[in-house]
Amino acid sequence: MPDTAISVEHLYKVFGKQPKEAVERLKQGATRDDLAPASTAAVIDASFDVKPGEIFVVMGLSGSGKSTLIRMLNGLNPTTSGSVKVRGQEIVGANPATIRKIRREHISMVFQHFALFPHRTVLENVAFGLEVQEVPKDKREAQARKVLETVGLDQWANSFPNELSGGMQQRVGIARALCAETEILLMDEAFSALDPLIRREMQEELVDLQQQLGKTIVFITHDLNEAMFLGDRIAVMRAGEIVQIGTPEEILTSPANDYVEQFVQDVDRSRVLTASAVMQPALAVVPLSVGVNGVAKVMRDMQVSGVFLVERNKLVGGVTEAQIGRARRRGDVHLSDIVDREIPRVKPDDILSDLFEASVDTSMPLPVVDERERILGIVPRVALLSSMTTNTGTLDLPQSAALTDPQLPVVPDGATAETAAEAIATEASTTEPGEEATR
Repeated sequence: MPDTAISVEHLYKVFGKQPKEAVERLKQGATRDDLAPASTAAVIDASFDVKPGEIFVVMGLSGSGKSTLIRMLNGLNPTTSGSVKVRGQEIVGANPATIRKIRREHISMVFQHFALFPHRTVLENVAFGLEVQEVPKDKREAQARKVLETVGLDQWANSFPNELSGGMQQRVGIARALCAETEILLMDEAFSALDPLIRREMQEELVDLQQQLGKTIVFITHDLNEAMFLGDRIAVMRAGEIVQIGTPEEILTSPANDYVEQFVQDVDRSRVLTASAVMQPALAVVPLSVGVNGVAKVMRDMQVSGVFLVERNKLVGGVTEAQIGRARRRGDVHLSDIVDREIPRVKPDDILSDLFEASVDTSMPLPVVDERERILGIVPRVALLSSMTTNTGTLDLPQSAALTDPQLPVVPDGATAETAAEAIATEASTTEPGEEATR
């Protein structure tokens, strides 16, 4: 399989008089406004690659050029200048037969307004792409039924489009694209005509389908939250130009310019950022071998209310000041007798909005662990709160983060109470004001 499903280089689309001359003016520094009203520069010097199996979202306001761009990817809009390669095959300047072959074999398109044939049944609509490919009727209908089952519409196979709701009709459009068995789907504002609840449902279904089938999807939208939810990467367009390409997290935390920063200021960050984006160093880590009295000394010297316990670099659990106090009154000496092994754990790619419930159920920060249960960092509760209130830029956590979550230096595995305390005292002596953990 090629490294890129679609490769775009220095792509221009100009409508109006003398488009080639207009492109030359743009290359020499002219702006979109300089060409008006004689010409309209819809796409200006666009370059990007779409990787196999990713959802690549092109996002922009009305008039930004995104719909013109997607129609150039399959030759529906002829290109004024530049290159578009599909699986390594150039389509700019290709003859109509070649472009039709590429569409049949590699690219399907899902439109905003469904574009279903009203006189055909759902099954016939879904099988249409295979009919164009001259696949025998029994084979194409069998494939269409299989795809309808995938999108949950198998019981509607013999219905007509006007008997279906808007969301169901859009499912038929997606099913038709899937049935054609092309590896690339172009989706132009595919969900914008749907009601909000149905739209969210369709977004979730698209992600599920993509994970099942591994399709490459180029998705056009003007809705930032939709782009953030769907996109593996996002290209932000403004006035015909791509001003930034990046992951949702990169777009959100490192906007390329004031326009992108303003564009993303109202997005729900907790549904985009992951634990890895806000986690802090895991300082509250003590070996299980330190024992109850050792942890008590650690807590007393550092004035903290809880620690994480590890054994052979693997997270075992956590203990709080209250648990240590009760253990000492009982005369317990081994941490293994009191460690809470059920403390919540999160993965680096967990979305912050999924962590709130776990955070409420514990007095400690959430440990971020890898597949081997090694601690990578912690997510303090204040980081989750900041994700809901920070408008732009990176999440700069306040110094008060230490007030709600215990943070300790890492103590070497196998340390005794005395060596643990010594390591902690050394660390504390170099701690900046406001950094130390408090009760």
